[in-house]
Amino acid sequence: MRKSILMKPFSKLACFGAGLAGAMMSGVAQASAPEPWQIGLQPAAGSIAEKATDLHNLLLVIITAISLFVLALLIYTCFRFRESKNAVPSKTTHNPLIEVLWTVIPVIILVVIAVPSFRLLYYQDRTDETDMVIKVTGAQWYWNYEYPDEQIAFDSYMIEEEDLTEGQMRLLEVDNPLIVPEGTRIKLLIQGNDVMHSFFVPALAVQKYTVVGRTNETWIDVPMGETTYYGQCNQICGTNHSYMPIVIKAVSADAYKAWLDEAKQEFATGPVPTATVELASVQQ
Repeated sequence: MRKSILMKPFSKLACFGAGLAGAMMSGVAQASAPEPWQIGLQPAAGSIAEKATDLHNLLLVIITAISLFVLALLIYTCFRFRESKNAVPSKTTHNPLIEVLWTVIPVIILVVIAVPSFRLLYYQDRTDETDMVIKVTGAQWYWNYEYPDEQIAFDSYMIEEEDLTEGQMRLLEVDNPLIVPEGTRIKLLIQGNDVMHSFFVPALAVQKYTVVGRTNETWIDVPMGETTYYGQCNQICGTNHSYMPIVIKAVSADAYKAWLDEAKQEFATGPVPTATVELASVQQ
C-alpha cells in the first residue's frame, strides 16, 4: 500500500488518466482549481455546493449590514457624546426599549441564519440517495480510493514537480485521480489509516475528516460535464501535509466504462471474471 512518492513509477492507469486529462483539456472539459489571487469561492459544482454558496452569500450580506450598523453607531456616539458638547456626563443607567431591541434583533438574525443552515446540514446527510459508493482512506501522505462494488482499489500520490508535463499544476496533480461518471450522486466513506486528514474539494463543497477506527459518511453530486475538480488535505497531518492533493475527474459514461475495464486489470482487489481476462487478452 505504501510507496515512496519519490520512487513510485507511473502505472498503466496513470497513463490512461493522463490521456483522459489531455482529451478533457482539449475538448469541452473544464477544471475547478484555485486561481492566482482568488478571493471568492470557486464556482459551485452540484446542488450541495450551490446551497453552500447561497448560504455563504446570505451570511456575507448579514455580516456586512451588522458591521456597517455598528460602525454607524460608533461614529454617531463619538460625535453626539463628545466631551466638548457634553460637559456634564449623562447619568442614564438603562433603557428598556434599547435593551429589548438588542435582545430581540440578534435572536431574529440567528433564526434567519439557522433556517438555511439546518436545511443544508440535513441535505448533506442524505447519503442513502446515491448511485454508487467510494471508500476514501487518508494516509501519510497519499489517498487510497476503493470502489467496493467494482472490487478495485488504488493509491493516489502527488506528481513531483520535476515530473509535471505542460499544462499540469504544481502541488495539485496526482498519478491516479479519482475517476467518476458525470451526473452521478456518490456516497463517500471516509476513513483514516494513521493520523487525522481532511478530504477537501472546494468546488464540490465536500470536507470530511479521516479518523482512525471510524467511518465518516458524506456524499457529492457530480454535475454533467467532463470536469476536473482539485482539492487538498486541509488538516495538518505531518511533514508532507502539503503534498496530499485530491483530483476528481468527472468523465462521460463511455469514458468511465473504458477506464473501469483498465482499472479492473490493474487494481483488482478480488478475482477478475474469466470473461474480462479473455477480453483483455484479445485486446492485447
